[in-house]
Amino acid sequence: MVSEAISKKERERVKFESKDLHKPDEYWREHLTEEAFYVCRQQGTEAPYSGKLLHNKDTGLYHCTCCQSALFSSENKYDSGCGWPSFDAPINEQVIRFLDDFSHGMVRTEIRCAACDSHLGHVFEDGPKTTGLRFCVNSVSLIFNKK
Repeated sequence: MVSEAISKKERERVKFESKDLHKPDEYWREHLTEEAFYVCRQQGTEAPYSGKLLHNKDTGLYHCTCCQSALFSSENKYDSGCGWPSFDAPINEQVIRFLDDFSHGMVRTEIRCAACDSHLGHVFEDGPKTTGLRFCVNSVSLIFNKK
């Protein structure tokens, strides 16, 4: 459980105010690939080491696949060895929504785009010394914009 770094209060604080970004499943099925719909809208997971952004070392920003909100900077990306792109922090805490996830018999913290509620991945407390956090994100949940 991500305890002190991201409090339960912070997880509950993020409210959705932009109704136009909250589209029905039919909209997302038409606008996303099958894999992106599965991961982003149905809380799926892409296979480890399969994502196109895993080894990306270019400088730039990582945006939400669904709504294009900026989420992570390349400055915070690191190789965690877990098989998915990893970041030690988002560009700011307001862009991420944190949810308790008890699926698959595990206790984890799910991360979603605060703007459109797209599933991104999970955050763990085994990250680098900079923050102690590892934001483990599916590549298909992200679009990279090079600087």
